[in-house]
Amino acid sequence: MVKNAGHRAEARCHKETQDTGQKPGATECVVQKLDHFINGQFVPPTGGAGWYLENIEPATGRAYSLVADGDARDIDAAVDAAKQAFPAWAGLSAVARSAYLLRLADVIDANTGELAEAEARDTGKPLSAARSIDVPRSASNFRFFATAILHGSGEVHDFDGEGTPGGVRALNYTLRSPRGVAGCISPWNLPLYLLTWKIAPALATGNTVVAKPSEVTPMTAWMLGRLANEAGLPKGVLNIVQGRGTTAGAALVKHADVPTITFTGSTGVGKWIASEAGAMLKRLSLELGGKNPFIIFDDADIDAAIAMAVRAGFSNQGQICLCGSRLLVHERVAEHVAAGLCEGAKRLVVGDPMEASTQFGSLVSQAHMIKVDGIVKSAIALGGRARLGGGMVAKEELPDRCRGGYFYQPTVIDGLDAACAVEQEEIFGPVVTMQTFRNEEDAIKLANGTAYGLAATIYTRDVGRVQRVTRAVQAGIIWVNCWMVRDLRTPFGGMKQSGVGREGGGEALRFFTEPKNVCVAG
Repeated sequence: MVKNAGHRAEARCHKETQDTGQKPGATECVVQKLDHFINGQFVPPTGGAGWYLENIEPATGRAYSLVADGDARDIDAAVDAAKQAFPAWAGLSAVARSAYLLRLADVIDANTGELAEAEARDTGKPLSAARSIDVPRSASNFRFFATAILHGSGEVHDFDGEGTPGGVRALNYTLRSPRGVAGCISPWNLPLYLLTWKIAPALATGNTVVAKPSEVTPMTAWMLGRLANEAGLPKGVLNIVQGRGTTAGAALVKHADVPTITFTGSTGVGKWIASEAGAMLKRLSLELGGKNPFIIFDDADIDAAIAMAVRAGFSNQGQICLCGSRLLVHERVAEHVAAGLCEGAKRLVVGDPMEASTQFGSLVSQAHMIKVDGIVKSAIALGGRARLGGGMVAKEELPDRCRGGYFYQPTVIDGLDAACAVEQEEIFGPVVTMQTFRNEEDAIKLANGTAYGLAATIYTRDVGRVQRVTRAVQAGIIWVNCWMVRDLRTPFGGMKQSGVGREGGGEALRFFTEPKNVCVAG
């Protein structure tokens, strides 16, 4: 959940006579409305015609559509539809549910180009990334869980009765059943990718869903509703309510008929959800912030480590919870790594996300750009040194269409105290900080020296060191000599303030189901 980046507005036309690629005098109309998807239909917000937010294209700074500003009334309607659809959906065989989700995956694949363009326009990420990563992975999420439910196994225990009155022998087995309506709240950085990561296991295990995507990046969630109908998904099984976290999201979290909440977003909002939902004894999965260490030892393949550090630090403009935002480098190779990191970041092609050659696009909103810039300024005020970047991309360096967009330079900062706020708090932008260490113990101390524990990356050739450091570093995911290699069967989530619970693989299937032990005497 994030704060609203726009404001409520009615559909209207904006005259664009410059920076649009159109001829002078042309008019670009902001008329497309992204309504809620409830019970298989697109419906406007209950609040009426004025209850829409401007959807801004971050690469241009201009609104290009309107998104419904949902509230508790819309959530009520969606939950009611999901409740009505639940018995029939839960009653289907695993094979039948699998077939529906496999069709949805096929439909996503068939619309890859359209979805990728929408994702790039909505988020500011390069079209090449949306086309090669975000959309294919979204289809893969449905395929993985659609087939995983066909290969499950149950627990059976043959009890000999020892210690019980009469020594009754019994056979115990465990049944798992769907929990009901699942509330799925997803963030703006990987909109379709992370929304489907939640929806797919919830639907596969027989739950129905009310999803709340970010109001900052609503387009592909809206499109997913259309594709669900195209795939023949029964009405009410998947519902998507657009709107702000403070209204629609909060109403979903607090709804009495939603026993399961899965959320990806900031630690602050995650704490609020935990307090509200915890009081209602809801089941929660919270995937929250990260301040991930990227550790390079002096025995590593340094060139490979540098290349991966560039990717880990600046992919998606640093707006990935798994980004290697804290570079920890052995002092003997620190200067070489710093120079290589800066050189690699300089080579990134910054530009219009819709151009095939672009490798580095815009930040997601003006508010977020201002936040990132404020953190960088505070780093300099604290004595940090900007080895690269440190400000917004100059307008004259951008294509005409993008001169009103939210572009920030890839930035590398060193010289900060490891205990300062910049090194401790998540930035979620294209900013990598550097610290040096003397030995293995020092590296582990620095790696564990924040309140977060989501992910870590380690570069070394020493197999013994791999074993020692991976045991000692407090992170839910650790990559060794690689980054962002994701096997969908593995548990995903963090320690400390990076979250509660795990997603992915069998963990997700268990999260969305209720275990029931059956004890049969005999």
